Amino acid sequence: MQAMWLMLQQDHPDDYVIATGQTHSVQELCELAFGYLGLDWRKYVVSDSKFMRPAEVDMLVGDASKSHARLGWEPSVTFEEMIRMMVDADMKALQASTG
Repeated sequence: MQAMWLMLQQDHPDDYVIATGQTHSVQELCELAFGYLGLDWRKYVVSDSKFMRPAEVDMLVGDASKSHARLGWEPSVTFEEMIRMMVDADMKALQASTG
């Protein structure tokens, strides 16, 4: 949200990349999210090779250097913290829907 607010404070609109400059796999996300709940992700996640990324894509990493330079923006939440926040929000929504 801070990055969006900083973008809105600019005199002229522009495009910005908001990213940490780190790369993470879907497997890492699953390990963190399920591990946070004390679960083994391999018991719940099924993969299908037809959805695997093509081999010509070596690594995808967001470059937020423009956001750093022009907005003074720096990431304030780690990948691990973000995953925990997402799991907490999902668990809260699940509890609310099951009353």
